[in-house]
Amino acid sequence: MFDDLRPAHRRALAAADALVARVGPDDLSRPTPCVGWDLGTLLAHMVGQHRGFAAAVRDGDAPAAAYAPVSWTPAAWAASAADLLAAFAAADLAAEVVEVELRTHPLPVAFLVEAHLLDTVVHSWDVATALGEYYEPAPDLVDHVARAAARIPESARTRPGAPFSPSLSAGSNAWERTLALLGRRVPAVPT
Repeated sequence: MFDDLRPAHRRALAAADALVARVGPDDLSRPTPCVGWDLGTLLAHMVGQHRGFAAAVRDGDAPAAAYAPVSWTPAAWAASAADLLAAFAAADLAAEVVEVELRTHPLPVAFLVEAHLLDTVVHSWDVATALGEYYEPAPDLVDHVARAAARIPESARTRPGAPFSPSLSAGSNAWERTLALLGRRVPAVPT
């Protein structure tokens, strides 16, 4: 039996939508907490991930090219998010699909929903940070992300191209500790 995290995922994506809606063309060159990525690169990655996950869920698998970054525009974001939500909504959570960026063997759709939920929530924080804002998700989303993050082996964080950095020991609350678990360092807030 799988937990149905699709409602939580929809809320996480809605929060991401609200943050991304504040991005203007002049913001795309802002640095993000993702090493070497500006905001335009991060948003292109997110659009590509939406499209790749949707294709994998809909078709049973998708080639690596399906996850390729797509230049961000409000229309590209909206279309990719709608496609992803529709694919997740129509899927059987127990169905197994191949998501080549996670593993080369089939995984239950429920695992993909959880993985994308983690990615969406953390990248929402990345977007907010790039915009000079502080983002903290709802407590239940923090709990879901913390549980998923705790299952990522440290060895997967140190390989070339790893999506998350090695864990840090920091954080004054559950959200900041979860970010630290994923290698994110919360910047000091000016007083």
